[in-house]
Amino acid sequence: MKEFVLKNKDKIILGLLIITIILQVALRIQYGKEKPYLHIDEGYSYGLMNYDKVDIMNNDDFYNNWHQNKYYEDYLTISKEEANDFTPVYENQKNDVHPPLFYLLLRCAASFTIDNFSKWTGIGLNLIIFIITSIMIYLVANKIFKNKLYAILVVLINGFTLASIDTTIFIRMYALNALNLLIISYLHIINLNKQELKIKDLLIMSVFIILGSLTHYHYLVFLFILYVIYIIKFIKSKNVKNAVKYTSMMVVSAIISLCIFPYSFVHMFMGYRGQEAISSLEKIPQMWNSLGQYIVILNNHVFNGILILILAIIAVIAIMKIAKNKKITIAFTNKEFLLILIPTLMYFTIIALISPYQETRYIMPICPLLVITVIYGLKVVLESVLSKKSTFIILNCLFIVMLFIPQVFNIELMYFYKDKTDIVEYIEEKHHIPAIYIFNKEQNRFLDDIYMFTKLDNSYILDSKLFSKEKVREVFSGIDVKNGIIVFINGGLENDEYLQTLKEELNCSSYKWIKGMNACNIYLVEK
Repeated sequence: MKEFVLKNKDKIILGLLIITIILQVALRIQYGKEKPYLHIDEGYSYGLMNYDKVDIMNNDDFYNNWHQNKYYEDYLTISKEEANDFTPVYENQKNDVHPPLFYLLLRCAASFTIDNFSKWTGIGLNLIIFIITSIMIYLVANKIFKNKLYAILVVLINGFTLASIDTTIFIRMYALNALNLLIISYLHIINLNKQELKIKDLLIMSVFIILGSLTHYHYLVFLFILYVIYIIKFIKSKNVKNAVKYTSMMVVSAIISLCIFPYSFVHMFMGYRGQEAISSLEKIPQMWNSLGQYIVILNNHVFNGILILILAIIAVIAIMKIAKNKKITIAFTNKEFLLILIPTLMYFTIIALISPYQETRYIMPICPLLVITVIYGLKVVLESVLSKKSTFIILNCLFIVMLFIPQVFNIELMYFYKDKTDIVEYIEEKHHIPAIYIFNKEQNRFLDDIYMFTKLDNSYILDSKLFSKEKVREVFSGIDVKNGIIVFINGGLENDEYLQTLKEELNCSSYKWIKGMNACNIYLVEK
């Protein structure tokens, strides 16, 4: 059967790709407009690219002082005086646990929002990355499916997954890492069958290997598996020359990357994240539990709930074949597919086992590759029992189902924070009321709440160990509390004791709980 031959196919495909990307960008802009809150790591993204310290809590005047909202905005924004100083991009990453490329790009994007905090600094950067990512998904899928319509379908499916939308609106390096993995995958695909790797091929690979290693260390997991596959291929074909060239390119790329950012070695092997990954290897039962949780995430967020349906279809086909006494001979002989499938599955398994939390963000970089490989696998299985036309129709129907399942089963974006809309609106309405944060230094997650403090006119961060009746009177001396006070109490503290003391010392009548957050509870102590 002819594979969907179209007149002026290239123009039609280009038009479909452009329309698909425009629709998906529009959807992300809408989510960006409605996103009400920042994750703690998103706060760090802004601070690490511009502030003179890793953490605002390291300021000498952070605790036990009244601050206006500009004090907190300063951590998240670039001032005119700081506009040409890129030192924090490098120094803060040196003192933290991540390489600097994403923060450099975010810093460049922030040049358009000097003296103003805007979530669009990060979301806008991620939108640009998403557009390039969609093009790369098309290129990789086209190489694997060898069909441009299927490549468009994969772009369409990926762009409407919850994980893909989350990747764009979550202001971290994961969108950039996803793009890097697609690029290095594509480069390995197009060089897969070359009898001789040319200097140009190796140079282009080297550039993107360096960029990937300067984005996120998990990138190196995927890269190492690709390297092993290539070396095995060269050994089997007895192509020593290519093996030496390819290995030399990898070594040179690693040296250049380490010369640019030598602290990578310390981060990976001596930093706390590296130590967490190593120590996780000692917890085998918990690790397998983590893998199970990631499979649930894979179903709900990477495939919008249709992964179970996909597996069910595969199972039904297998049962049908067994019932007819036919061998299940679905062999994936597509070398390009296998080249991507193996590192993708191994990356997923390794990251699922060692990641500190079970969240979508840690597998975001391979989500596009997971979509490509699963859809291709399903296509091969369906075509073993159905015509190519019927298979294409079924896959399009699955896409339509995928769009509605999250609404039916109430599967929400993980990093949209819809549940925080009410508290942000409340704080914006009550911004004139003085606020106090009773802070537990043993649970240092202030950046989970910093966004609200950029809305408050006047706030005080009090070390919980200094809390007393005398301290309360001292803190609120001369402060107008006729409208009450807003109280943030960090986790791990006895809330009622603090609230009762505040109520008594400020001659207030009552207090009420407003909202429970990741790191604190919020109350209003009323006159």
